[in-house]
Amino acid sequence: MTWTLAALGLAAALAYQGLLGAPKSGSRSAIKTGATAALALASLVAGGPWLLVLALALGALGDFFLSRPGQGAFLRGLVVFALSHLAYIALFTGLPGWGDTSDPGWAAYAGLIGLALLAPSTARWLLPYTGRLRGPVVAYVLVITAMGAAALLLAPAFRLALLGAAMFLASDVILSVQIFRLAPGTPVHRNAGRAVWPLYWGGQALIAYGVIGGL
Repeated sequence: MTWTLAALGLAAALAYQGLLGAPKSGSRSAIKTGATAALALASLVAGGPWLLVLALALGALGDFFLSRPGQGAFLRGLVVFALSHLAYIALFTGLPGWGDTSDPGWAAYAGLIGLALLAPSTARWLLPYTGRLRGPVVAYVLVITAMGAAALLLAPAFRLALLGAAMFLASDVILSVQIFRLAPGTPVHRNAGRAVWPLYWGGQALIAYGVIGGL
């Protein structure tokens, strides 16, 4: 049942990738939401930690809000995804071996440098373009940076989860550039949109697989 649900999620994710250029609709929202909800259900059936199931379920709800039109739906999606990242932080910090820095490896050093550069740099390339959403975006940047830092301190058994978290963070960076900095309808705007979804969904899938497999 676990692999059946995961396969259904993958099928929905691939279907949604093919609908990226389509107008927003109820069916498009259902496919997007279902792709991540299937990961949550698969994690539940596999006996994954409840915080993992919660984070994925919140991700599915955030997907629904972001698939709907209007700034209000976007703001609700932002809040829900922030809660999802908080669930991931609680999950990561509670996993065996978290925080053991006796042999962090080059990836951890590179990740810490990247996060140290990313969070402050948003004040220049992102926040001036967010308008009335500046406050929520600042809060979201802080939360996702904390999630990335928590992932960097995972034990070696959870390296796939670390890779998934990095993909999730990368998808959010690209999405923020697409929404706030790129002109809609341009080729670079469309290409950014095509990169966001596989990084996001693939990242969520790797986090789930990496956490359950590492336990």
